[in-house]
Amino acid sequence: MSQDIDAALQGWEYSPEVVQARLVQASDGRQVIQLRVDLGLLQMETTGRPDGTRPHGCPTYLDYLKRQAAIAERAGESFVLDAQQCQEADREFLQFYHRRIAWLALRNYGRALADADHTLAFMNFVRQHSPSEAYTEAHDKYRGFVLFHRTQAAASLAVEQGRVEDAIDIIHAGLDKLRDFFAEQGKEDQMEQDAMVRRLRAMQRSLREKYDIEATLQEQLAEAVAREDYETAARLRDALRRRNKP
Repeated sequence: MSQDIDAALQGWEYSPEVVQARLVQASDGRQVIQLRVDLGLLQMETTGRPDGTRPHGCPTYLDYLKRQAAIAERAGESFVLDAQQCQEADREFLQFYHRRIAWLALRNYGRALADADHTLAFMNFVRQHSPSEAYTEAHDKYRGFVLFHRTQAAASLAVEQGRVEDAIDIIHAGLDKLRDFFAEQGKEDQMEQDAMVRRLRAMQRSLREKYDIEATLQEQLAEAVAREDYETAARLRDALRRRNKP
């Protein structure tokens, strides 16, 4: 059997300007993701860990580390990542990054959202169990980027499902989290110049204009509460409950 990847790359030229991803059927019938990179391609599983492994029998390395932390806690000990665990954690961060951008390129927003949530949960775990401030900062500096992807995916998924007002509210909440991120980095005054923030605001403006939404029910509720118009606020809460009822 030929071991080169010439056939897989034929007709799929690399372009540095865009993320190039596709879903293909493997020889055993399962679906896998292929991501085009400069020197070839990456192939990833669509579920579980992108490389298809189960670290120490767990679905992901984060699940394994959570199990180890729980064992240490029951023994009354603190759990701190050692050098090898940091290295394995970094591998998983990178794998989920590659699959997240592939899902976004494929417009599979539900899967992109799930992978972003995994990465954010892992970042939170690192904050709690990091061996050093430097290791924490090395990961936390990318939190804004992951929050941007998560907001983008969640809002796009809401639009796909016909929940346009929810999409606008999701972007608003995502911008609030990004504001917290910039504040933690001591760069709050730079937030509005950031490309990620500008893209989210442009997406929000586009949705308002396209669907003629000046203010969502959630925004109207916040405004009513701010001016202490509790009768209007109660009416808006009822309207939100009715809208969100399955």
